[in-house]
Amino acid sequence: MKASGNTLTISREEYQQLLQFKEEVVLLKHQLAELRRMIFGAKSERFISTDTNQMTLFDLPEQQPKPQEKEQITYTRNKSDKNKKQPLRLELAPHLPHKEEIIEPENIPGNAKKIGEAVTEVLEYEPANIYVRKIIRPKYIVSSNDEQTQITIASLPTLPIPKGNAGAGILAHILVSKFVDHLPFYRQKQIFKRQGVVIAESTINGWFNATTTLLEPLYEALKKQLLSTDYIMADETPLPVLTKDKPRATHKGYHWVYYDPVNKLVLFDYQKTRSREGPDKMLESYHGYLQTDGYVAYTSLKNQKNITLLSCMAHARRKFEHAKDNDPQRAKEALKLFQKLYDTERIAREENFDFDRIKELRQQQALPVLREMETWLNENIYQTLPQSAIGQAIAYTLKLWPRLLRYVEDGRFQIDNNLIENSIRPVALGYV
Repeated sequence: MKASGNTLTISREEYQQLLQFKEEVVLLKHQLAELRRMIFGAKSERFISTDTNQMTLFDLPEQQPKPQEKEQITYTRNKSDKNKKQPLRLELAPHLPHKEEIIEPENIPGNAKKIGEAVTEVLEYEPANIYVRKIIRPKYIVSSNDEQTQITIASLPTLPIPKGNAGAGILAHILVSKFVDHLPFYRQKQIFKRQGVVIAESTINGWFNATTTLLEPLYEALKKQLLSTDYIMADETPLPVLTKDKPRATHKGYHWVYYDPVNKLVLFDYQKTRSREGPDKMLESYHGYLQTDGYVAYTSLKNQKNITLLSCMAHARRKFEHAKDNDPQRAKEALKLFQKLYDTERIAREENFDFDRIKELRQQQALPVLREMETWLNENIYQTLPQSAIGQAIAYTLKLWPRLLRYVEDGRFQIDNNLIENSIRPVALGYV
């Protein structure tokens, strides 16, 4: 670097080093903004287009309040109806059993005549009804003509766990409490204890393991039906798993989730890692369309030749939403285009279009926007720093562009993976 008068001259190597430093600063600023967003920021990704020339509430100059002049106002209004009837409440849960309770007035004379009644409905709750099912099978001695006798007794009804003392109802309750209500076994044990039923946690655990074995045929049937379709979604989510070697310690496992958007079927497949082995095994004989995020494991499956990939527009949009602090102008331009695409989807959803009509609407409205977006991406990719948030957003979207564009080819296809993410959310929240 040399200085001559008011001119500063730098070498090519120094210039490249300055560019590198600039990219690192931009990247660190983006990482800091993402960290602050995670800790303090709002989680909503909603984008509302506003006029940049319009002043906000906080841009208004501070003004001193002026003394207000007083004026007299006269007006007329309708007199309130004191006899107006109060709105009636709807009947509480008509499908529930109703227990009537009649309360007669005290000291009512014998000649009193009933002219009506006031009815008040109150929703009540009783603890779960746990009972012992006592199966009694009488034994009989039956004599035959040849003077031989035999003992006759009815067959024992089929029980979920052979030689076990748990009925189907209690086993179903334990599984629903575990997987739907996210109640661990020790909490279920406490709930039973409050109702006067003492069940060891090891016993509950044994019942649970036996019941999951019974459900395996249903799981295989669900898997077969889901994979028989030609359009599914896939995603994965981490979850804490107890470690056998270290009490109370956990390690990270993964639920790989597969979803059929047309028939609303969802399949969870637990794997120890996030490697390609899980989807490789699950999709080894699948033929059709697979919609995923940008995770590279989905691009190198062993059965890749029989799978056509679609991508998630929401993931691409999210990249630009996170880049608003880095390059507000470009991020806003991109988000406006995304907004137009989702406006088309909103129309199809509100009008309850069938698949053919959805495809037609997308070809008319969404396809021109996608072409405009592709042109915009190609024009701006070389005007942004690769390590910047906006540069990463553009590069990510262009890399997946053929897969992002594919949803307009079929009305069954979704614009994003939000449906499968919604099916994962209750599971993920249950471990918080």
